[in-house]
Amino acid sequence: MIVKFRKIIFFGFLVFSSLPVISQVKTKNSIDYTQLVHPLIGSAGHGHVFVGANVPFGAVQLGPVNVFEGWDWCSGYNYASNTIVGFTHTHLSGTGIGDLNDILLLPLTGKVPLTKGTKEDMQQGYGSYFSHKNETSKPGYYSVLLDKYNVKAELTASERVGFHKYSFPSTDDAHILLDLADGVGWDKPMKTCIKKMTKTTITGYRFSKGWANDQRVYFAIEFSEPIENMSLYDSTSVVKGTEGEAVRMKAVLDFNLKKSKNLFVKVGLSPVSSENALINIKAEIPHWDFIKTVQQAKTKWNNELKKIQIKADKETEKVFYTAMYHTMFAPSIFSDANGDYRGTDKKVYKKANFTNYTTFSLWDTYRALHPLFTITQPDKINDIVKSFLAIYQQQGRLPVWHLMGNETDCMNANHSIPVVVDAYFKGYRNYDTALAYEAIKKTAMQTRNGMDYVQKLQYIPADSLHETVANALEYAIDDWCIARMAKEMNKMEDYDYFTKRANLYQLYFDKETTFMRGKLKNGQWHEPFNPLSSAHRRDDYVEGNAWQYTWLVPQNPYGLIELFGGDEKFTEKLDSLFVIKEAVVGADASPDISGLIGQYAQGNEPGHHIPYLFSYVGQPWKTARLIREIANTFYTTKPDGLCGNEDLGQMSAWYVFSAMGFYSVNPANGIYVLGSPLVNTATIHYKGNTSFTLTAVDNSNANIYIQRVAYNGLPYTKSYITHDMIVKGGELKLYMGSTPSATWGVKKEDRPLN
Repeated sequence: MIVKFRKIIFFGFLVFSSLPVISQVKTKNSIDYTQLVHPLIGSAGHGHVFVGANVPFGAVQLGPVNVFEGWDWCSGYNYASNTIVGFTHTHLSGTGIGDLNDILLLPLTGKVPLTKGTKEDMQQGYGSYFSHKNETSKPGYYSVLLDKYNVKAELTASERVGFHKYSFPSTDDAHILLDLADGVGWDKPMKTCIKKMTKTTITGYRFSKGWANDQRVYFAIEFSEPIENMSLYDSTSVVKGTEGEAVRMKAVLDFNLKKSKNLFVKVGLSPVSSENALINIKAEIPHWDFIKTVQQAKTKWNNELKKIQIKADKETEKVFYTAMYHTMFAPSIFSDANGDYRGTDKKVYKKANFTNYTTFSLWDTYRALHPLFTITQPDKINDIVKSFLAIYQQQGRLPVWHLMGNETDCMNANHSIPVVVDAYFKGYRNYDTALAYEAIKKTAMQTRNGMDYVQKLQYIPADSLHETVANALEYAIDDWCIARMAKEMNKMEDYDYFTKRANLYQLYFDKETTFMRGKLKNGQWHEPFNPLSSAHRRDDYVEGNAWQYTWLVPQNPYGLIELFGGDEKFTEKLDSLFVIKEAVVGADASPDISGLIGQYAQGNEPGHHIPYLFSYVGQPWKTARLIREIANTFYTTKPDGLCGNEDLGQMSAWYVFSAMGFYSVNPANGIYVLGSPLVNTATIHYKGNTSFTLTAVDNSNANIYIQRVAYNGLPYTKSYITHDMIVKGGELKLYMGSTPSATWGVKKEDRPLN
């Protein structure tokens, strides 16, 4: 039975802050899905998730910053810490490189130091210890008690504005530190500015260099109470007056809160100007009603989370909705409320007719996150493609890993291509499709990173570049996508050419060792060879080894099976992947090789499709068994409940798909391979009143194998479903059992399509 929900009726803010997490928190006619989200999942270990207050896809991600302790603090926060040095307005979620954490505010009492405290000593510098017992994190809201100052900080946000509430212990000893000097990890300030405009308004900017080589953030800050005094500094040197421009600007702001002990602060951000930052404040939070803003943020999250309604045990519901929440941090908005944005060419584009986005971790997210968006975010797909095309026009090629108007060129291949092609074939075409094809073709015809060899239909020699196998296998996926679009557009010469390029993966397969290997200019295999070796960014692979990369042919699993010599030999090798117990070796082995089952690494993205490959040889029960093991082992409700970097939503997108019972092995053909649903039912609400419901009959921890399937009441023998089935609506029933079926999904005609 499908329950139709009316408009969500919210509890008051105090109730929202104190409600216990239960399976389904119900008001009269609704379910509050935000109560099922645990934002601290993935904040410990290698998860690197953002913790704080934001709205779906918001430019502002406002949250706490710990004393930086290394790689596991790339987001600025790790659950292992008990320090907070301030609250910043931009973050990255789950990346393996640290950047952003711009515009730091910290409420203080007493003497205000100008240098940060340390992990060992928070007394001499600014910052405070805190306890997780006094910390609350919910979608759109974050609060914490700063022990050193006895100040309660509460945070919420709109798309482009961060909203702070600080409750001080007294009315005459309240200060705010504004620090533009430091970011996180690789970030380095280049030029910063603070200017007092009125008694309650400050503006400025922060230009920095890091992962984003030329990042420009403009801000405007409005206070609910007048500034009694402002002291400006360049690092620790006094800057006279009410305006300062230097490399490391800071400001100490003093307040007399009179009768109230509360200070409210609104911080608007803009990629264009401080004037636009003020416009964003007026457009999104023109009032001082903090509770109203919290509830508006909560509504936005609920509206997104309820697009997929599941029924499952309590733990699965918590993990599922937290995963879904984590899929909506990026891409993030990179344009102002009036449509203005700053392009990759650093020019300002006025009043764009689309929402411009940034933060594209495409090497990770093309695999499952973007296919998920074609189901859950139909209103954003065209604007994402338009953002790609704008970047193409500004920098001459599609984005690789785009951040805050900068091309970082991080990771391999050109994976904006599958995103564009997938959107095109799923009917998202509200953009210049001719320009889109021009963009994907021109991007694939560069000569960077070995593409000069690919263009000649040759392998990339391992003694010419690093990471040649990883590059080549990823290029082949992109080229398959281009060939598909070329054929649809009747560009048959291009179709033939890119089809040949898409098959170049075959040149790296060594039939003797049955691994994908690097090959030298003289045609010999790269020696010495150890399939367990993972010398990070120095050998033939990237963040992986031969065991993990040999399967990276999701565009043509049947071609890979043929290379192995057929189903039996392929299955034998694939079985062994999950049982090899030897340790990964290498003096600089990648920490991304995590979440291991044998040599399978759930903690890194290139392997995410591998468990589903068993269905291509007619053994879907092996896929089912592995999906349950992976999900139950590596996705939990604990702070370390992710086994690897979240990578802007890909780790979570894998879970969202797999929990519902299917996954996009090929990221651009609209085919979803069935696995083993973790939920009893999942109802996907697409456009309008269209809904697709998957029901797992007799589902349990024991009954993990699909026995038979019915689609809209009729027998369905395929081991996959299509995108069209989902978006047209209907009901799929999976009848589950405790032993593998001898017939379902076994016949060749029932196996997934390439």
